[in-house]
Amino acid sequence: MSRRLRTLAVVALCCVTAASAQPRSGLWGRPDLRYDGRVTFVRLRWTSGTYGAPPVGMGINFWIHEFPRAEQNLMRVLGDFTLIDARTDGSLTLTLDDPNLFKHPIAMMWEPGFWVMTDEQAEHLRAYLHKGGFVIFNDFELRQWDNFEAQINRVLPGALLFRLDATHPIFNSFFRIDQIDFPHPINHHLYGFTPEYFGLFEDNDPSRRLMAVVNYNTNLAEYWQMAGTGFFPIDASNIGFQLGVNYMMYGLTH
Repeated sequence: MSRRLRTLAVVALCCVTAASAQPRSGLWGRPDLRYDGRVTFVRLRWTSGTYGAPPVGMGINFWIHEFPRAEQNLMRVLGDFTLIDARTDGSLTLTLDDPNLFKHPIAMMWEPGFWVMTDEQAEHLRAYLHKGGFVIFNDFELRQWDNFEAQINRVLPGALLFRLDATHPIFNSFFRIDQIDFPHPINHHLYGFTPEYFGLFEDNDPSRRLMAVVNYNTNLAEYWQMAGTGFFPIDASNIGFQLGVNYMMYGLTH
C-alpha cells in the first residue's frame, strides 16, 4: 500500500458513522449463526450462565464488554479496506467447547484476567490452537495477569509468553505500525497504562507459528466500540483499528 493510500485509509478508519455503531439485534452475537464461508467475528464466552466467577471480586458477563459495536465496527473496516470477504451482518459468540469453533480461524476473548473454564474447555481450546486457530486476548491489566497466565497453562502446560515488539510481522501484516506502546488518551479507562503485547508460539519457539496475541494493559475494543462518536481523538482510534485489522490479516494468512 502506498504512503498516500495508507494515509487515506487511516483517516477513513475513524469515519465509521455513529449510525453504524449503534447496537443491533438479530444476527450479532448468535451462538448458532450458520457458517457460509465468510470471515466471521467470533467472541469467546468463557463461562456458562449469567454470572462469571472471577478470582477477585464479582461481576456480570465480563466476556461481553463492548458488545456488539466493537465487532460491528471492526468487521466493517475489515470489509471496506481489505479484500477479505468479511461478514458485516452478524457475528458469533461461542463457548470454548463449542465444536463450531473449529470452523473459524480467529477468535477473540475479552477480560482473560477473570477467565474461568472447565478441564474439558481447556482441552478443546488446546486442540483449536494446535489445529491452526488464532486467539486474540484483550482487556486486562495489573494483577489480572496472574489468572490469565494460570489459565493459559491449563490450556498449554509449560507455555511461555514472549514479549512482542514492533518488529514482529503481526504488526505489519497490512498496516505498518511502528509504535505499538502508544499512550491511551485521558478518557480511556486504562489511561496511564502502557500497552504491552505478548505471544504464544508453537512449541514455545518464536520462529514458529504465533498461535495467540495477548494485549495487556490495553483495551483495543474500546476504540472500535466508540468509533464515530468523537469520544476518542482520531489518532488513538486509528491505531486501535490498525491493530485489529492486522490481527485479522495475520490470523487468516498464518
